[in-house]
Amino acid sequence: MALPFQNLYHLRLVAESSAKACFMCKYKSSTSVLITPDKADFFYICPGHLTDKGFASPVGPTPEEKRKEDLEKEVERVKAEWEERQKRKKEREKEGAKEKDKEKEKEKEKEDGKDKDKKDKEDKNETGKKEEEESKMETATPRIFTLQKKIFEIRVNRARQQQQAKRNMERLQNPSMFPSVPKGGPI
Repeated sequence: MALPFQNLYHLRLVAESSAKACFMCKYKSSTSVLITPDKADFFYICPGHLTDKGFASPVGPTPEEKRKEDLEKEVERVKAEWEERQKRKKEREKEGAKEKDKEKEKEKEKEDGKDKDKKDKEDKNETGKKEEEESKMETATPRIFTLQKKIFEIRVNRARQQQQAKRNMERLQNPSMFPSVPKGGPI
């Protein structure tokens, strides 16, 4: 028999006013919701249960792995920028050797110094922003989970019971499902 939904859940947060009881605890209200991509199944869950390996496991890179990848990309980008600056510097030196006019050199250096100051300020702002993003990533939890086998079976069984109850109610509402009174005479 086909499963009604996949064992893939996305973590969503709801407002405090919409908090409901945790699926596992039954008493503690929670604003974290795990929902399937097709929205066939959802349930409220405590953030503490999400870290429990006996309940669910994250899918995809962990925040630490993602952070390392971002840092590697940043290092590559900075190296490329540095190499470009070195090339520009060598080109300026060649131009300076060719040009004998020192006044023009001084003017260019002043302009370059101003540009460098502006670039340094921008770089500081960018690094400050990136540090803030990294601190957010460290506290962030994974967004996609797969439930453990037994927990997923509980969710599937619950969905099947709900479908069966719905079919039974439809059957009870349909008058043709009940036997009719005999129309023939007694024998």
